[in-house]
Amino acid sequence: MVEPPVDPFRDAPPPEVQAVRTGEALDWPAIEDYLRKHLPSDLELSGEFEVLQFPNGSANLTYMLRFGATELVFRRPPFGTLAPGAHDMKREYRVLSRLWQFFDRAPRAYLFCDDPDIAGADFFVMERRHGEVIRGVIPESMRQHKDVGRRMGFALVDAIADFHLVDTQAHGLSDLGKPVGFVDRQLAGWKKRWDLVADPQHDAQMQALHQRLLAQQPQSQRVSLVHNDLKLDNCMFDPANPDRVIAFFDWDMTTLGDPLIDLGTLLNYWPDPKDTQEQQRGHDGMQRMGLPTRVEVIERYGERTGLDVSHANWFEAFGLWKTATVLQQLHHRWKVGESTDERMGTKNEGIPRLLASTDEALRSI
Repeated sequence: MVEPPVDPFRDAPPPEVQAVRTGEALDWPAIEDYLRKHLPSDLELSGEFEVLQFPNGSANLTYMLRFGATELVFRRPPFGTLAPGAHDMKREYRVLSRLWQFFDRAPRAYLFCDDPDIAGADFFVMERRHGEVIRGVIPESMRQHKDVGRRMGFALVDAIADFHLVDTQAHGLSDLGKPVGFVDRQLAGWKKRWDLVADPQHDAQMQALHQRLLAQQPQSQRVSLVHNDLKLDNCMFDPANPDRVIAFFDWDMTTLGDPLIDLGTLLNYWPDPKDTQEQQRGHDGMQRMGLPTRVEVIERYGERTGLDVSHANWFEAFGLWKTATVLQQLHHRWKVGESTDERMGTKNEGIPRLLASTDEALRSI
């Protein structure tokens, strides 16, 4: 039976928090005791302790902790073997403990802990922000706005441009990465990650696309902060104002490098009216939200940043190729029993579509 298409103005969005999934509970008494002793004294923590989970992410484990009326966000890596450099909670804390002062879409980080006896791995705690996260369904709180999808799309592009224009030297953030050779390391690092979990069915095509990416790699123009995972559902909107992004999430891969990497990541998840059913990107329903086209996204970003975006398709191709590796990592973790999240059992089914789109993007350069 064919499922009816998602109507972004009819169906309810998925819940933002729910009960902790089976197999993903932590030692909550130990965590509660540690946090009550070590969180900043200006946080009100006298109330009863409660834990819920943010269920919509695919990798890092993210929970909502409630101390009475005080709500906080707790993040730690997924269970099992981690890819080199991935799920770096110390990096995420390091970024957010400083960046919130200069970039208001960055939540404030309060505490980092590297004692594995507390939660089994490094973790950090940050502020919780309230707004709407969009995953292919326009929430009830935003449906009254005219041209809401188009406005949200441009708002996200503008927020990314603002992020890339943060003066890292002036704000003491120039130690967050090594920008020289950044794109080269991205290509090499993601190939290594693929090689660690490679699916023989797709390996030859992945290797061939990697060689084409190397051969067609453009020169970098500017050094900026790079988030490395910017997409529609990794940000939060003000429900009263679709022109305003109020938060970005998932900062664990933030570094310094070529900002067009973030544009490519965004394009890799961005639907377009010209896409066929087999080429659809992003969450179901996104293609019917009235978002700007990919060409409009590129043009808006270039206008806001002053960067030459004539090679945007290369960065889009890299984003698609990288995402194929991410899907394989998630599926592999489930396959070897390191994840109990049933969604990961079929994650690899999207790899052929991503590789075909990578090929198309490279041909368009």
